[in-house]
Amino acid sequence: MKFSTYLLFGIFFGFVACQTKENKIRENNRTTYPVGSFGYDFHFLQQHDSVLVLKNETGQGQVIVSAKYQGKVFTSTANGLNGKSFGWINYKAFTAPKDAHMNAYGGENRLWLGPEGNKFSLYFKPGVPMEFANWVTPPAIDTESWSIIAQDARSASLQKEASFLNYAGTELKTRLTRTIQILNNPDIEIALQVTLPDNLQMVGFTTNNSITNTGSQAWTKTSGAPCLWLLDMFNPSPNTHIVIPYETKGTAKIATTDYFGEIPANRIKFTNGVLLFKADGKARGKLGLGPERAKPIAGSYDSENKILTIIQFNVAKNATYLNQAWNTQQNPFSGDAVNAYNDGPLADGSQMGPFYELESVSPAAFLSPGQTLNHQHSVFHFTGDTTGLNQIAEKLLGISLEQTQAAFK
Repeated sequence: MKFSTYLLFGIFFGFVACQTKENKIRENNRTTYPVGSFGYDFHFLQQHDSVLVLKNETGQGQVIVSAKYQGKVFTSTANGLNGKSFGWINYKAFTAPKDAHMNAYGGENRLWLGPEGNKFSLYFKPGVPMEFANWVTPPAIDTESWSIIAQDARSASLQKEASFLNYAGTELKTRLTRTIQILNNPDIEIALQVTLPDNLQMVGFTTNNSITNTGSQAWTKTSGAPCLWLLDMFNPSPNTHIVIPYETKGTAKIATTDYFGEIPANRIKFTNGVLLFKADGKARGKLGLGPERAKPIAGSYDSENKILTIIQFNVAKNATYLNQAWNTQQNPFSGDAVNAYNDGPLADGSQMGPFYELESVSPAAFLSPGQTLNHQHSVFHFTGDTTGLNQIAEKLLGISLEQTQAAFK
């Protein structure tokens, strides 16, 4: 056998050995971290995407952003790769066949558009019955990738040009843009106007989201108009409770609680201007508060894992919000500014999660050509000493952690 043949064999087997070694290292890296850790989720997502990781000044607060998956913030942590992963990720969806209705990859913060229902819906073709068989999430916010237009160590800006056809037959040409920025601890104090105890670990990020009318026609109450819709998916526990402060004065009802049938009384409580909702992932239910009752803050507390979560968002008291119910008869211009959802089994026993969601919605984007509507939505997680967590909860949510837990005992 010629020397050149030996050389080719050597190169080939050397390449195979290197590839095998690299694959083994990659697999070992992925499994070094336990399920539920940020490191596990980071290495899982690396198998499917070239994700961006934003870090705060300590390096312990980290956020994973994806352009391939519609500009999502997939998850975050307050303690680096070994820390808990706060976002809910639907692992099985990444290798499953594409779903005709919605591809639920999960994610701690994603941008959708509304309205989902009403006579200007973006999720049903004109004229079809509003039932699940006809419900389709637009590809631009479901399966199509976005473009990264700017990035640095702490922030990333992403954009998508898209066209949507609403139920009324109006074509809405849009530019969607969002910038995600991880916050340093002093920035968190400023954003929340709170002094943070030294014995807590934390991570916070803000998202600035915008929609621009790139078409030639104005979006009106006749043509229909979209809205920006931010949804945060988190991991539940048997003792996780959603906490939503609300305005006690007003003529509007406090909350709509029958999106998927009336929420049972043992799962929802109203006390001294605070709504409490069980978020254990065991019973499907959704609620919403309109702009008259909504405050620009909500949260949740997981007493098993000592995680206090806060979301902060814009609320425009005198603006028009969209009704998102699957119904063409109701007033399309009377809807919610903040929503919460607890996942649970469907009638056939199947379940996507478990997870729970906190959501905020912008007013309707009644825009002339070239105009832009902005909506800011931020997410904060705190872990550690319960005394410190309680100080933040009382300051921001108006209720103690002990009260949130006692409400359902």
